[in-house]
Amino acid sequence: MNDATLNPRPAKAIKADKQPGLWARLLKHRTSILFLAPFFLLFLIFTVIPVFTAAGMSLTYYNILEPPRWVGLENYKQLFLDDDIFLKAIGNTLTFAVFTGPLGYCMSFILAWLISNIPQKYRFFFTLCFYTPAITSSVAMSVVWLYLFSGDRYGLVNHWLMKIGALDEPWLWLQDVSTIMPVIILVALWTSMGTGFLAFLAGLTNVSPELYEAGVIDGVRYRWQELWYITLPSVKPQLLFGAVLTIVSSLQVYDISMTLAGFPSTLYAGHTIMTHLYDYAFVRFEMGYAAAIAVVLFLLMVGLNRLIFNILGERD
Repeated sequence: MNDATLNPRPAKAIKADKQPGLWARLLKHRTSILFLAPFFLLFLIFTVIPVFTAAGMSLTYYNILEPPRWVGLENYKQLFLDDDIFLKAIGNTLTFAVFTGPLGYCMSFILAWLISNIPQKYRFFFTLCFYTPAITSSVAMSVVWLYLFSGDRYGLVNHWLMKIGALDEPWLWLQDVSTIMPVIILVALWTSMGTGFLAFLAGLTNVSPELYEAGVIDGVRYRWQELWYITLPSVKPQLLFGAVLTIVSSLQVYDISMTLAGFPSTLYAGHTIMTHLYDYAFVRFEMGYAAAIAVVLFLLMVGLNRLIFNILGERD
């Protein structure tokens, strides 16, 4: 008796049963798709469509008063070849991201790890203390820092440094080119304990105690060994989530810069990509050029997020 007698159905029919078509899968999971539909609709309206709209607008000259006029890649050519301020803004933004990104990320995780190891009844107090600067308006926080780094002798930093003899006269912290970006970075780090910090804390507090017990049996003796071999692999999704949030917030900084250093800052020392975009979009109303800046920023974010996914994402 041959195989055709034992299995009279064609091989294609068997394969079709094993791998149903797209429409069959949609019908099978229609309830789940129905629940996800509101999110997909909002994501389409407020994310996907604006991205494609900005990409199309970046190829035009559009000043709001006149209809868009097609200019091709002229905006991008001007952006990278003729706009020295934009190139300086890229350098400032990357400098800001290099310092605030890794430092803020590590600070958030270390503080979350330390808080997760203290008794439960004290965790809320410490979490609130570190999370409060993040939920406070960045402009309001910047006003406090403006008082600290005021360029006269009444600024607290100048007052303290002059009192101990480190300075002979007040230093213009927010007007001097060499200190504008360090002050902006310091303020950003102070307010960096945001959603990523809470995600780390939630992941760390939900690690199963059985994993640590198994680690002790397998030879783990020190807390740093627990952190490296048990804790970090267990909170990998939260690490990825926090990294994405850190990249996005680092590249989108502009409000702290504008409040502290002014607009424009001295010799554009605090000028960022988002500040440049704000300038052309809401001051000069050159929407086509501003859209080109937005597209460059979007591609930069996508590239860095892709890198983070390759490092922290699941291989399977």
